[in-house]
Amino acid sequence: MRILAVEDDRHLLSTIVNILREEGYETDGAETGDDGWYLARQGIYDLLVVDIMLPGMGGLDIVRKLRAEGAATPLLLLTAKDSVEDLVRGLDAGADDYLTKPFEIREFTARVRALLRRRGAAEPNGDLRYNRLALNMKKREASVDGRPLELTHKEFELLHFLLRNREQILTRDQLFSRVWGLDADIGCNVVDVYIYYLRRKLKPHGYDHVIQTVRNVGYMLREKRPCSPRPGSG
Repeated sequence: MRILAVEDDRHLLSTIVNILREEGYETDGAETGDDGWYLARQGIYDLLVVDIMLPGMGGLDIVRKLRAEGAATPLLLLTAKDSVEDLVRGLDAGADDYLTKPFEIREFTARVRALLRRRGAAEPNGDLRYNRLALNMKKREASVDGRPLELTHKEFELLHFLLRNREQILTRDQLFSRVWGLDADIGCNVVDVYIYYLRRKLKPHGYDHVIQTVRNVGYMLREKRPCSPRPGSG
């Protein structure tokens, strides 16, 4: 799971990032609305934690712009204000939840977990499923039809991101930034190499076709649809 926190108070931002990392989430931080907007648009995050009052682009503008572009990433707004008007404005803009500063760490992490559960639609045992494929996030195990897949850490992260965004086209840049990080000093062709590794491990299960290539763009996890007979054939 990867989270972006956007907060202009450097001390609070550091605290939020550290809390989330201690909870086991990969977390990036931004101190301005413009930087937060740029990172949020990369489409690599499972959750956004955004302060309303930011230098540059405000938190509510970030929400509105993301929703206008069709981004459905869960978003938790943070604000020092506690008026009903601010709450309504934030939720109407498209935020999924709202937390007033100062807040208790336990409440913050509970809300984060709730939003991530809602996005992931995981089963009670922690599995994420798509047809024959299952990932157990608690145990970090993958399987096809109940038979285990032996995956490295990067292979698991790549398959997880594909599965979470199943039937959606993901660019090579998105996959690279999500799995290897925005500042990684290796080339984006590593994505193609790891897609090859995943397909090779899925092939003995007859399921390598589930990772489809979108020419000149990237990849998509999607079950191939059976071909419909043409009218008048047969």
